[in-house]
Amino acid sequence: MVVSNDLYDVIIIGGGIMGASTAYNLINSDNKLKIGVIEMDPTYTQASSTLSMANIRIQFSLKENIQISQYAFEVLERFEEEMSVNDEKPNISYRREGNLFMINNLSRKVAEEALELQKSLGCNVEWWSPDQIKERYPLYDPADCVGGTFGPDDGHLDAYSVLMAYRAKARVIGAEFLKDEVVEITTAGNEVTGVKLASGKALTAKIIINCAGAWATKVAKTANVSLPVAPIKRQIFTLNTAVKPEGPLPLTILPSGLYFRTETGNLILLGKSMDEDPIGFDFTWDNKRFMEILWPELAEFVPSFDTLKLVRGWAGLYAVNTLDENAILGEWPETKGLYLANGFSGHGLQQAPAVGRYLSELIIGNALSLDLSIFRPERILENKPLSEKGIV
Repeated sequence: MVVSNDLYDVIIIGGGIMGASTAYNLINSDNKLKIGVIEMDPTYTQASSTLSMANIRIQFSLKENIQISQYAFEVLERFEEEMSVNDEKPNISYRREGNLFMINNLSRKVAEEALELQKSLGCNVEWWSPDQIKERYPLYDPADCVGGTFGPDDGHLDAYSVLMAYRAKARVIGAEFLKDEVVEITTAGNEVTGVKLASGKALTAKIIINCAGAWATKVAKTANVSLPVAPIKRQIFTLNTAVKPEGPLPLTILPSGLYFRTETGNLILLGKSMDEDPIGFDFTWDNKRFMEILWPELAEFVPSFDTLKLVRGWAGLYAVNTLDENAILGEWPETKGLYLANGFSGHGLQQAPAVGRYLSELIIGNALSLDLSIFRPERILENKPLSEKGIV
């Protein structure tokens, strides 16, 4: 019997963090599966996760998002051991330096409700008064805030190392990573049949998973599926401040949406998502944005940061679900075999472990470890957004 090299059980479109995690979880659950992962840029220079602040946090206001992060915490604790290849362990530089959400009168009710939910699920999150915040981080001026919620288990890591570890482990246990671009998801009737590639090759599979991140809508459209996922530019700036904090600063999120944290070398990373952020595949960054908008906000909250040097900046893309800023997960109801893992809106890195496990369980037919059906794609067709307050 001749087996075609172009015949797969599962084809994953996109070999970023979501695609790599899904490939690993699938083949780790069933090593008989033939899995092909199509990635157009294996250097990952424009991958959203590697261009992010690489934050991992428990502080959400939707139960399932909190549970997703709880599982991520579990995975990351043992990640370097489990992802070792030939006795070589990845170094993901996992630093649990905390997340501090500053709360003002306008956001207090939402924050208190979220904190209550987090605690009911067993999360380690604390309410800090302005005095406690000032005592812990003397450089801060919390005068305009009523307090803050601090998650000491939250933190950040080396996103590129996590991605490479998933990719390496998935490959060593049998997944194939192919450098190419999907130009069409092929269908017959209401079922997927495979993909056509930019190289001219055609691959066959009964299951296709769209893990294309910021490119998800473009990919889905080739199968006549319309997704409310937009590639939106987000910018991050690296600062060298004249006054240095005495120790690491947590990822601190101000009520305005401005966020910052310390980085290796006593530097500060700073960003802010804004309504006017452009849609499209634009990776340029603008120092004028920092100088005119972000620096004054930062200096108001951290007065000693009024003297600093802008070292550099960069831009990456959020794959924003414009319906409700939450994930779109599961099989598209109108096309059998087409699975979606899209629209993570900046949360993909921390959600990849749980999403990869969930998709593998759905596809293989195993019992669900965590029911994530709340993110089902049907809500897109029904125009029923999830209700989650205080999304960052």
